[in-house]
Amino acid sequence: MSDVDPTGSDWTDAEVDLIVADYFDMLRLERAGEPYVKAHRNAALQELIHRSRGSIEFKHQNISAVLLKLGMDWITGYKPMANFQAGLLAGVERYLDAVGDAAIVAPLTIAAGMGEAASLFLEPPPTLAPPSADSPPLARLVRKFDPAARDASNRQLGRAGEQKVLEFERLRLLSEDRSDLARKVRWVAQEDGDGAGYDILSFDSVGRERLLEVKTTSGHQTTPFYLSENERLLSEERPDAFRLVRLYGFGRDPRAFELVPPLAASVMLQPANYRAAFS
Repeated sequence: MSDVDPTGSDWTDAEVDLIVADYFDMLRLERAGEPYVKAHRNAALQELIHRSRGSIEFKHQNISAVLLKLGMDWITGYKPMANFQAGLLAGVERYLDAVGDAAIVAPLTIAAGMGEAASLFLEPPPTLAPPSADSPPLARLVRKFDPAARDASNRQLGRAGEQKVLEFERLRLLSEDRSDLARKVRWVAQEDGDGAGYDILSFDSVGRERLLEVKTTSGHQTTPFYLSENERLLSEERPDAFRLVRLYGFGRDPRAFELVPPLAASVMLQPANYRAAFS
């Protein structure tokens, strides 16, 4: 078929629902490591909705762009392409409302979450950029499926990310010939609870403390996250030792970067809630 859209018309809700469901089914297969052929899926959609191959491919890229905004993983090979219409946002919202966490939360595997700690790739943090001017429908969708709240409530994800960083720190110290320090690395959040303001006690190669707060997401590098007031205060009290480790792409190809105090130089800190008291 030609890449020119034969209809020249806007996509109907029914067409959007079909392509969104098709996208998420491919994403499910990709997450599970099961094979599929994009060209075959595209051809099947052409028969159903009578849109061109190129139009369908572009719409798949639009869906990836929506998932990027939602802090979710997307299909490899469908690079996010913005300039999507409100109708697509509504279709993604309908699908997520119907399916829920089964579509939103990428499944964790023991291998991805716990093993091969030495393979963790550390990179420079992203550059702080001005806030994006999202359309009101997109901003509302992001608030509804808040990626920071989703990751913060996913205890399994948080524990798996902390353990990966814990093992990485131990192996790093061993590689630096500091087995004495590697033995002292502690999973503070697991052993003492969450009140310390950091998750892992580690050290640099000369023995100085590293107080590591780990924030994990299956989303992309710039997915937002929640920072507690306790964590923020500790970053100000111990800027020499506090490090925020952002672990992203978890469940596929985990990568990480560290943020060094002052945190406001690296991320925009936006008040998320208030503590109400009478005295």
